Amino acid sequence: MPFFDPKYFLFVGPGLLLAMWASWRVKSTFARFSRVGVRSGMTGAEAAAAVARAGGAEVQIERVQGFLSDHYDPRTRTLRLSPDVYDGRSVSAIAVAAHEAGHAIQHVKRYPWLGIRSMIVPAVQIGSNAWIWIFMAGMLLQLTALAWLGVLLFGLTVVFQLVTLPTEFDASNRAKQVLVQAGIVTTPEEEAGVSKVLGAAAMTYVAGAITAILTLLYYVSLLSGRSNR
Repeated sequence: MPFFDPKYFLFVGPGLLLAMWASWRVKSTFARFSRVGVRSGMTGAEAAAAVARAGGAEVQIERVQGFLSDHYDPRTRTLRLSPDVYDGRSVSAIAVAAHEAGHAIQHVKRYPWLGIRSMIVPAVQIGSNAWIWIFMAGMLLQLTALAWLGVLLFGLTVVFQLVTLPTEFDASNRAKQVLVQAGIVTTPEEEAGVSKVLGAAAMTYVAGAITAILTLLYYVSLLSGRSNR
């Protein structure tokens, strides 16, 4: 099993280190630009509403607890923003809020990758919870086909991570464009700050995808080795 297999850390270790670095970077970048105000004086909630409206999207905006727990729910067309973003009047708050509004714009514009991601969410939720138990059962019972089924289910998580990448990058691009066009971001310094906040956030998704791919490769390698014995 991976917790006792040095090969696991050789495969997945680089991804885990990248994920730790990306997490540190997004938190430090958010904290840095949360101290930088915007001349428009808008809160994150106000900016999200303005960006969504400019993109033709009608959304509800709610405050949700947690740090950077911000997300868009396409089922109810709801933007849920963390307190620091909802109430903040900083570059960080504006950037994160606008990014989530970018997903709402994707929704109304029928952006294909968002639709694909939404469609596979139920299968990914089932697979992400069940795969490890199916894999372990296959290993313990020496049923290779069952273990491969577990790996295949984990593969759905990898697909989800890969589909997420273009979705997140596109949402950020839409957000930056509308922020400038709508006059919410008015100076080159504010524009650069928004780019840095969103760039740091994007790295967390890149790190997540890389880690998922390396993990999948580890389990494929593990089962392939057993099959060749």
